[in-house]
Amino acid sequence: MLKSPLTLCLCSALFLSPVSTTKGKSRLFASANPAEKKLMTSANLAPKAQLNRQGMQFVKAYIKRSNRNLTSIKHRSEGPFSIIDSVFSLYLLPHELKYLAVIESELKSTAVSHVGAVGPWQLMPATARILGLKTSSRNDERRNYYKSTRAAARYLRDLHREFGDWLLVIAAYNGGPAPVYRAIKKSNSRNFWVLQRYLPAETRRHVKRFIATQYFFEGQGSLTTLTKTEGIRYMKKVKALAAYNAKESPVTEAAQQEQVMETTKKEQVMETTQQEQVIETRKGQRPAEDKFERLMRESEELLQKSNQLLEKSN
Repeated sequence: MLKSPLTLCLCSALFLSPVSTTKGKSRLFASANPAEKKLMTSANLAPKAQLNRQGMQFVKAYIKRSNRNLTSIKHRSEGPFSIIDSVFSLYLLPHELKYLAVIESELKSTAVSHVGAVGPWQLMPATARILGLKTSSRNDERRNYYKSTRAAARYLRDLHREFGDWLLVIAAYNGGPAPVYRAIKKSNSRNFWVLQRYLPAETRRHVKRFIATQYFFEGQGSLTTLTKTEGIRYMKKVKALAAYNAKESPVTEAAQQEQVMETTKKEQVMETTQQEQVIETRKGQRPAEDKFERLMRESEELLQKSNQLLEKSN
């Protein structure tokens, strides 16, 4: 939950800019190149992202204690997750960050905290306005799944530019960047598991709940549950395993030709699509945005069904 507009002071200059495709792409997973993403998502190649013993102890205890509630949320998650995944793809963010909305609001667009945070991403009024959302009594865009998710995506992206570590991003999202920087200074470390004792108890627990929730939904962790150093080490293992498998299973000449043909076909399709978009743009239309808006309408329908399930369960 973002508690104050002051939490944005260290990084507010960047979040309203268009999606970056340069510097950020070197960061793990969020902006990994297509080859790295393929390695990380391949069930045959990628090893599991191992969480340390301390983290796993919390994960097991939390899932056991919260299993019933998490199961209920999972049953109505299809609609919200489809919207979040679509927006996060636009901002080159890991889809696993959607589990932050689970611990923030249980995916409820109507969620209101005792301090006035509203919506699935639990944005405070002043913070929401800084992020470009309207917060009037008649039109509070913090409750709008699409708009609030875009605002949260900009902030998460900006925090990752600031810290370069997803666990620290989750901590800063909850309590603001300042407490995280203080913890880094006091601990002389950027490792969450080292500096966590210098964080507010709420923030420390928030990060662990995010990790545990991801394990519940995914059955395993990812780069978003690892420290930056652990993530780099994990990527080295993934690449080493991929290189080994490539040597063990050399590509045949026929397979190479097939790959060339497939690549050529994709390039032709992309060229044709680009030409069509140029033509449509000249007509004053926005085909890519129209397509995305159609996807959003479909997602909204799924979200309504999810809300109906929620009402029945209550």
